[in-house]
Amino acid sequence: MRAIKFNATIPRYLLGFTLSKVYPPILWSGLSCAAYAEVPDPRLPGEDWTVVQTRMGGICGTDTSTLFLTTSPYFTPLTSMPHIVGHENVGRLALVGKEVAGWQAGERVVVEPVLWCQPRGYKELCRFCARGEINRCERTTEGDLAPGLITGACRDTGGSWAPYFLAHRSQLYRVPDEISDENALMIEPLAVSLHAVLQNYPRDEDRVLIVGAGSIGLCALAALRGLGSQAETVVLARYSFQAEAARRLGASAVVMTGRESGHYEELAEIFGARVRRPILGKKIVLGGADIAFECVGSDSSIDDCLRLTRNGGKVVLVGVPGIARGVDWSAIFAQELVVKAASYYHHAERFKGKKWRTFDLAIDLLARGAVDLSWMVTHRFPLHEYRRAFDLTHRRADGRALKIVFEFPD
Repeated sequence: MRAIKFNATIPRYLLGFTLSKVYPPILWSGLSCAAYAEVPDPRLPGEDWTVVQTRMGGICGTDTSTLFLTTSPYFTPLTSMPHIVGHENVGRLALVGKEVAGWQAGERVVVEPVLWCQPRGYKELCRFCARGEINRCERTTEGDLAPGLITGACRDTGGSWAPYFLAHRSQLYRVPDEISDENALMIEPLAVSLHAVLQNYPRDEDRVLIVGAGSIGLCALAALRGLGSQAETVVLARYSFQAEAARRLGASAVVMTGRESGHYEELAEIFGARVRRPILGKKIVLGGADIAFECVGSDSSIDDCLRLTRNGGKVVLVGVPGIARGVDWSAIFAQELVVKAASYYHHAERFKGKKWRTFDLAIDLLARGAVDLSWMVTHRFPLHEYRRAFDLTHRRADGRALKIVFEFPD
């Protein structure tokens, strides 16, 4: 079969990193780290594994960071090369190992991508996995699998940018008939956002700021409204089509960013805050949001979050930051901010007195119709048209792209 394979060697990395400044397609030409290549069909590593036939594989922001070589080198020991990219998924079981009880070939599934203790062959779980906190697993470089935090970053499992990939029985979630393939594909990003929201759930009287209106920022808004939050929630968006999406999902207000910090005044007016200008650099805001969810991961968006959160407020980092070079951390001290990270994968959550696995809660919200994200799948490509798909990720504003997916025939 053919798949999108990623292999970061130093010569390939340097070639892609240097030439992509003038010619971005070098990054997926096969000369850099990513290539559309022939790879072996997956084979069961054990009878507690399955082969999933992909129906859709999403292109996520972390995938894009990998493709465009902007991911921090911090993650390199937590990845194994070469690997097939893609962790957002919906598919059907093509082959089921004898120890995968209760599952049959042909069933529609989504795969939770975290490669925690059980997929790695451990019967005795680490302290975090034993509590259901599989996103904090301590063994992501050990056990029966090569290093890799997730499916799509491990050479042994494959990923959803291929017609088939592997999934351990502990990673499988059945997709109800009420959920379309498009909504099923959005279970993973919705689960990421649900985890961030439930770990930092606002009171109805709180003022919430979501910085970023890409898929994770929009899913954070959908999670808040789907869970019943009545908090005033303002979304900071870059493009008009993102603003339209945020309004559709129930944003109290949408503020557009620009090259200058003019959005500070608009947000200050909404939050009843005051803007002040330092002798040099960006403005600051006295007052601001009670809770800010940073859903981009860029230096400027993190810096904005810190400046736009009130004294004693909370900043939740949901977007995956790299090496932050343009962030002024002074606001943390001046305003006694609480800065938390919400891991980009999933957890055991408490909601309305019940303990949920995050994927189960996402599936429940979608199946009941409390959340509908199917319309966010705006662009579909067969895998062999990967050049068009990646070009669109590079100029997503031109195509008004929210979620770009690879779609596979039955």
